[in-house]
Amino acid sequence: MIRERFEHDLISVQQDLMELCDASIGALKLSFESLMKKDVDLALQVIEQDVKINRLEETINDRVILLIAKQQPVATDLRRLIVVIKAATDMERIGDYAVNIAKETIRIGKEPFITSMEPIEEMFHKTISMLRQIVEAFIEENTVKAKAIAQLDDEVDELTGNTISNLMKLSISNEHVAQVTNLSFICRCIERSADHATNIAEHLFYLVKGKHYELNN
Repeated sequence: MIRERFEHDLISVQQDLMELCDASIGALKLSFESLMKKDVDLALQVIEQDVKINRLEETINDRVILLIAKQQPVATDLRRLIVVIKAATDMERIGDYAVNIAKETIRIGKEPFITSMEPIEEMFHKTISMLRQIVEAFIEENTVKAKAIAQLDDEVDELTGNTISNLMKLSISNEHVAQVTNLSFICRCIERSADHATNIAEHLFYLVKGKHYELNN
């Protein structure tokens, strides 16, 4: 009976994590949409909805701590709960990056983009793909899928470096310094979101293998 209760509570907290994943990925998508459309109202929506993401993470943390205190799990069960907390933290941070992008969108306003947005769009779509893949891998506890995410992370890192380098060249004339700063920060937010997808992949390896692995080295 105690075991059944624990498994029920564990499934419930994992469902909370999936809700947090959906909310954070949704916020990131909405923030980028607001950027591309120069839609301040959408950007404000992202900022307002961040409260929900923060509360979800707090709820998950509280529930996991209570489960550990009450059930004193060991081995795989304990690893599973620790991984849930770590993954929730990563997903909450992605929500924060969505807010950052939304704020930069508001700062840019209706000003025309100073450069082609294609590299930033590519970077964003790769990151969203990584996030979707790691959620799927997490549900399936599939380390093969999780490992594949590290390769995409390298591609995002390279795109980020090249894009920021090109943006810096545009700032030499001092005409576009403000937007160069805005877009460079947005690139970094996207890159960091991809890094958190890799973090979750590493957490999954810890869960399944019982050892820590660094996938992006």
